[in-house]
Amino acid sequence: MNDSPLPPLTRRQRYGVLLAAFLAWMFAGLEISLFVLIHRQMTLELLGAGAPEKDVTRWFTWFQAAFLFGAAGGGWLFGFLGDKLGRTRALGAGVLCYSLFTLACYFVRSPELMLAVRFLACLGVGGVWPNAVALVAEAWPNASRPFLAGLLGAAANVGFVLLGFIGYLFPVEAASWRWTFLVAASPALIGVLILALVPESPRWLALREPRPQGRGSAPPERSPLRAVLTPPLLSRTILGVMLGAIPVVGSAANANWLVPWTDHAQQERARASGSDVKKPDPRSKAVTQMTRSGGAVFGSLLGGILASALGRRFSFFLISLGALAASTYIFSQLDPLHPRFQLFTFILGFVGITYFGWLPLFLPELFPTRVRSTGTGISFNTGRVVAAIVVLSAGFLLDQFVGDYSQVGLWSGMIYGVGMLVIWFVPRETGGKLED
Repeated sequence: MNDSPLPPLTRRQRYGVLLAAFLAWMFAGLEISLFVLIHRQMTLELLGAGAPEKDVTRWFTWFQAAFLFGAAGGGWLFGFLGDKLGRTRALGAGVLCYSLFTLACYFVRSPELMLAVRFLACLGVGGVWPNAVALVAEAWPNASRPFLAGLLGAAANVGFVLLGFIGYLFPVEAASWRWTFLVAASPALIGVLILALVPESPRWLALREPRPQGRGSAPPERSPLRAVLTPPLLSRTILGVMLGAIPVVGSAANANWLVPWTDHAQQERARASGSDVKKPDPRSKAVTQMTRSGGAVFGSLLGGILASALGRRFSFFLISLGALAASTYIFSQLDPLHPRFQLFTFILGFVGITYFGWLPLFLPELFPTRVRSTGTGISFNTGRVVAAIVVLSAGFLLDQFVGDYSQVGLWSGMIYGVGMLVIWFVPRETGGKLED
C-alpha cells in the first residue's frame, strides 16, 4: 500500500465527483433502456408496418447485441483511456459519445444504419461505468464505499424509471417515437460540464507525479491493458469477467424480455378482442419498465451494504438464488396480463439488480490504482460479449418457440444458477480496501 500523501479533495469537490458520476451513469441507464421501450414501434416503421412478429423480435435481439458489443468495446477503450489520460476526461468523453451518437439516431431511416449508430453510441455507455466507479472509489474514504457503491449502482435504474415515466406521460406510438432520441441526447451538456468542472482522482494524480531516476528506481511499468491481461493480474481479470457476466446476461437476456413481452401481450389481447372493441394500451410497457426499474433502484442501493455486511461471496450467492427463483416463477407461472405480474416484476428488478450495487464495491478492490479503470472496465464489460451471444441465442430460441417469450425467459434465467456456482471461486479474503 502506498502511504504517501495524496492531493486532497474538499468536501464540496467530493460531492461534485459523486454527482457527476451519478448523472453520467443515470443517463447511461436511460440510454440502455431506450431501445427496450421503443423497439416495436421503431422497428415496425423501419421495416414496414406489415413486418411479421418474428422479424420484429429478431431485430430486438440484434439491437440488444449491438448495445452489448458496443458497451463491451467502450469498456475496454474508455477504461484504458481513464488510466492513461484521467478518469474525468474519459468519463466526460463517454457521456458525449453516447449523447451525440444517439442524437444521430434521430435522422436514421434504415434498420441497418440504426444498428451501426446504436453500436457507436453504446461505446460511450460502456466507457462511463469503469471511470465513474474508479473516480468515486478513489475520491471517497473506504468507510463510505459500501453505501456509495449501492448509490452508483442505483443510478442507471433511476434512468430506467425516468424514461419509463416519460414514456407513460407521452406514450410511444407508431406515429411518435423519434422524440425519445432527443431526450436521450440531452446529457451532452453534462459531458461538457464534467470535462470543465469535475476534479481528477487524487490517487490517479499521485501516480502521475515525476519519479526520481537512478540506480534504485523501478523499471518502467507496462501499459494498463497489458498489465491486466498478463500475470499476476490476469487471474483477477478472469474472476472479474466471470462475476460481471452473470448480472449483465441476467439483465439483457432475461429480465429485459419483460417489456416487449408486455407489449406483445397487449397486442395479442387487442387482436383477440377485435381492434374496434379493445385497443392495446401503449402505456402498459412503460408501467412494466417503471415497475421493474423501481424495484431495481432499491435493490441496487442494498448491493454494497449486503456485500459489506454478509461478505462478498455469501451475498452474491443469495442474490443469485433470489433472482433465479423470481425469474423462474414469472416466466413459468405468470404472463403480463396476470394480476401478480407487476408485483413479481418489481421483485425480479429488486433482487436481480442488487448485483449492480455489489459490483461497484468489489471490482475496484481487485485492481491497483494504476490499472483500476482498465481492470474494472474489462471485467464488467467483457461480460456484455457473453450476454450478446446469449441474447442472439435467445432470439433463435424465440423463433423455435414461435414467439413464446415465457420459454425464452425461463431458459435464459438459468444464468442466475451459474452465478450461484461461480462466486465460490472468489477467495475467502478479498481485502475490502483499495490497493494503491
